[in-house]
Amino acid sequence: MMKRIIAWIGLAVGLTGCFMGDRMTDDVNDLDWSWFRGDASLSGFTERTLPDKPMLRWTFKSDVRTVSSPIIHAGVAYWVDKRGEIWGVDQEGQRSFAFHLNTPVESTPMIMDSVLYIGRIDGWMNAISLADKDTIWSYETEGQISAAPNRVAMGDRNAIVFGSYDNYLYIVDQKDGSPISRFESGYYLNGAVAIAHKQYAILGGCDAWVRVIDCKSGIQTDSLQMDAYVPASPAVMGDYAYIGDYSGNIYELTLQEGKITAQRKMMQANDENGSFVSVPAISSHMVYVLTSDRYLCGIDRISGDLKWRYLMKGNMGESSPVICGNKVIACTKTGIVSIFDAQDGELLWEYDTGEQIISSPAIIKDHFYILTAKGTLFCFGEEA
Repeated sequence: MMKRIIAWIGLAVGLTGCFMGDRMTDDVNDLDWSWFRGDASLSGFTERTLPDKPMLRWTFKSDVRTVSSPIIHAGVAYWVDKRGEIWGVDQEGQRSFAFHLNTPVESTPMIMDSVLYIGRIDGWMNAISLADKDTIWSYETEGQISAAPNRVAMGDRNAIVFGSYDNYLYIVDQKDGSPISRFESGYYLNGAVAIAHKQYAILGGCDAWVRVIDCKSGIQTDSLQMDAYVPASPAVMGDYAYIGDYSGNIYELTLQEGKITAQRKMMQANDENGSFVSVPAISSHMVYVLTSDRYLCGIDRISGDLKWRYLMKGNMGESSPVICGNKVIACTKTGIVSIFDAQDGELLWEYDTGEQIISSPAIIKDHFYILTAKGTLFCFGEEA
């Protein structure tokens, strides 16, 4: 018992130390949400707070279906619809940017240094200048690109990291799209990759393997087989990665210098659990996951205990929860947006959009955004 207590104390110290130390984000501007899930580690965590009494400020209807999540740059919300049109809507709810790729798109964009990066179903990755409304570079793969790109620092330059249905993970130069390295996984890559320790790409696949890739060399440094295929992306904070498989397991992986040095199941698959198709959200001491059987679950990272779970009002989709300070925001596929107390799971606020939601929320100062599958953008702020 004493050894277990000592181990828990050590883990608690490690979790506290890694809480913010290894989060990778350039969003120093309170009006930016540049990445899918908020940062390069896909942690789904932000210190920004949600309004105490949210109210709907405005809606913008594109009336074109999308599976993209919204991202925000300088207060303008961007997304790409399924026909390939890029939409930009300012803080007043007016369209301020338009660009058409003229090909189907299913991925979420990323914005860095006023350049939007987006993958396409026809296999191209594009870098588009927001200022010039023009393509800076294009990189061709041999399979569709379905997930958001990510970014990693490479010494004196930055690189864009993304997977393709041609089975390759690509690392290309951010400025000109020139190839740096690539890794062949042996199976198509559907989800977004998470970046750990500012160097390693963590990805799960439909072949049930989780892989760790050194982005500088393109070499796999470790891998681990799960009990079932992994439909969603991992989430990383410090030395720990969390990932769910389709049978209903949630894993915690310990990462050290590109190696998986330890693993444990935070949640064991059983007849009562649903599968996991969304990305976990991580705070300093908790992991939050949405299950296909309609529960939002809060799991203690130290003990692994299920602290609470809440039965959501509607079927779940691919939307992933986001932690905002001491609150958690989550969406159902049936269109309901809910805010919970992160500690005890108490429902604090709820709103029915009336449209399907499969995207994840975007959070900026004093506001949060929800994009429906029908292409309607909802902006919520503090009640006047």
